[in-house]
Amino acid sequence: MGADQPVRAFGHRGSELVLRICSAAVLVPLALATAYLGGWPFAAFWGVAALGVLWEWTSLVAGPDRRPVLILGAGSIVLALVLVATVHHLAAMVVLTMAALGAAALAPAERRGWIAGGIPYAGAIAIAPIMLRAGDRDGFAAIILLFAVVWATDIVAFFAGRAFGGPKLLPPVSPRKTWSGAIAGTIAAIAAAIAVGKAVPGTQSLAVAMLAVVLSVCAQAGDLFESFLKRRFGAKDSGHLIPGHGGLMDRLDGFVAAAAVAALVGLLRGGFEAPGRGLLVW
Repeated sequence: MGADQPVRAFGHRGSELVLRICSAAVLVPLALATAYLGGWPFAAFWGVAALGVLWEWTSLVAGPDRRPVLILGAGSIVLALVLVATVHHLAAMVVLTMAALGAAALAPAERRGWIAGGIPYAGAIAIAPIMLRAGDRDGFAAIILLFAVVWATDIVAFFAGRAFGGPKLLPPVSPRKTWSGAIAGTIAAIAAAIAVGKAVPGTQSLAVAMLAVVLSVCAQAGDLFESFLKRRFGAKDSGHLIPGHGGLMDRLDGFVAAAAVAALVGLLRGGFEAPGRGLLVW
């Protein structure tokens, strides 16, 4: 009986890995294709993702009384998406902020912060990528840089953590994640970011490498936050939409944190007119 347990565990992990690869084979080309097209196809892709994340967040933290918050949040995300897609970035942020305050007023006191927090969390998935994608060459390159950092971090951390093991990163929150995986993921993110930066005139490898470290750490922090959220509310996965990954939140937890920080950096350096260039060109 004991000898069979490792075999079954290996088989389970192998099946999970196959599902992850199949899901990625569908989602990655779709993400890249819409990023290349930009405009409304790109906005629609991330708008649908944001609404899916809001659904999962409210299911997790709000329970059966989530309908008013879900309606308010979905309406605000759609409006914010339209605003940011038509280059009204500040107005989009204001809409999400006001909706979060409204959700806080509707929510029960014991879960007010958690319920209200779902709107800016999901909203960031909708507006941050669209802000960065604004513009042609620089916007597309900024999105590719973001994808490269997050995907390299996630993939290499996953395999390196299992290959090398070692001390756990934060056992009370995520018992599988290791320091070896986190460090290897960050190194991979640096390499991926420098490779993307080489194709963009005006970028500096050192600056891009430092940016990659920040975004990689943010992506891993976002992953840990989602693990904490699921533990806080007693869930294994945020949903079951994506085979091998669970829900959308399980797949986008690192991306939302990295995208929000990347958009903030881009806005601070490039303004509302050129956040993609602000992120890339140092």
